[in-house]
Amino acid sequence: MERAKFLLEEKDMPTRWYNIQADLPVPLPPYLHPGTKQPIGPADLAPLFAMELIKQEVSQERYIDIPEEVQEVYRLWRPTILHRAYRLEKALDTPAKIYYKYEGTSPPGSHKPNTAVAQAYYNKKEGIKRISTETGAGQWGSSLAFACNLFGIECKVYMVRISYNQKPYRRIMMETWGATCVPSPSPDTKAGRDMLAKDPDCPGSLGLAISEAVEDAVSRDDTHYSLGSVLNHVLMHQTIIGQEAMKQMEMAGDYPDIIVGCIGGGSNFAGMYLPFVKDKILGKKPNLRVINVEPESCPTVTKGLYAYDYGDVAGMAPIAKMFTLGHGFIPPPVHAGGLRYHGMAPIICHLHKLGFVEAQAVPQMATFEAGITFARAEGIISAPETNHAIRVTIDEALKCKKEGKSKVILLAHSGHGHFDMAAYEAYLSGKLQDYAYPEDMVKAALKELPEVSAEYK
Repeated sequence: MERAKFLLEEKDMPTRWYNIQADLPVPLPPYLHPGTKQPIGPADLAPLFAMELIKQEVSQERYIDIPEEVQEVYRLWRPTILHRAYRLEKALDTPAKIYYKYEGTSPPGSHKPNTAVAQAYYNKKEGIKRISTETGAGQWGSSLAFACNLFGIECKVYMVRISYNQKPYRRIMMETWGATCVPSPSPDTKAGRDMLAKDPDCPGSLGLAISEAVEDAVSRDDTHYSLGSVLNHVLMHQTIIGQEAMKQMEMAGDYPDIIVGCIGGGSNFAGMYLPFVKDKILGKKPNLRVINVEPESCPTVTKGLYAYDYGDVAGMAPIAKMFTLGHGFIPPPVHAGGLRYHGMAPIICHLHKLGFVEAQAVPQMATFEAGITFARAEGIISAPETNHAIRVTIDEALKCKKEGKSKVILLAHSGHGHFDMAAYEAYLSGKLQDYAYPEDMVKAALKELPEVSAEYK
């Protein structure tokens, strides 16, 4: 058998992040201030973010150096392995060649530390003592807790209530690394108290948890806010994944025809494909397909409207142009975990509108079926989020079988599911069911979009 895994040495780890903004054929639409509805400036973001992160958010430089202190932490688990999925190929009896880049070897078990470590470092350099954040499935919260512990920063995490209840071990991970984790909506903020008064049994949402974390940050001089997805600098930090994958695909002697990954806010998958999509933008690989996969229960890109919307429920976060289900969207309590944000990374939305990437929505039951197929073939029990991408990877491989074509498929595998066994138990015991978010509820949520100037629509 040919090589089944492709390993880079520490010296081969990228030392710069790639910034797609330098190569976009059309610039990103600006963020707008939630109060003035005008383009936001660095001074507006200073209460929330470290200034170096603000600079990275708007930078047009193609590469940003990774500080040595951040590289030192990365070396705990990076470079990560690229696997050739021979056993999955055999199980599917497909002529397709399937590769997957596995991010589950980081201490928190996912891709999230790639940006958590960088954000904690820049905040530490600026003298920040405390960081507030939100988390959905808990992967981001546990990653920021891990990073804050390394740099001696206090961490407060507002965890979407349904995930807080479904995934207690993620909370315990955060607490083990010294963070404080509370269910959102919480009584700790006005945004949380207002929602609890309106709906005491509210399952929570990422948009609401963001409101709480932002309110927490702006109310204290010693605190900054940290976001695990969506923003440009977050996606840029994740491009270390794609840059490593490009080197490893060269080692394998292949280049992907199709790249597949899951999207909730978009950082995991964008981190994989942005270095590759550059080749498509420049005309080097015009036929490359990039498939963003989301849940049918939260169909942001496939059913949402491309419009300016608040990044959070309370309208405190910057207004971004993105595919959105409406900032008041409260998702159903399904196991899509971190894939339940009402919006999407502006970069992903922009690339989708320009025709460089595509999107598909898949049902919950089919994703767990795919995850079990993957586990029984490759041995890795994947996060429920990752299972969405595995579903489409399998579908594309079976399509190759049907058509008698051999294509190279690259899967962005965002992390393991070791803390998600309750979800697997629910699936295996027949307790899970599919849920497609109703079109009329999407339309209702979109009625609350902010009014912005015609020049920005």
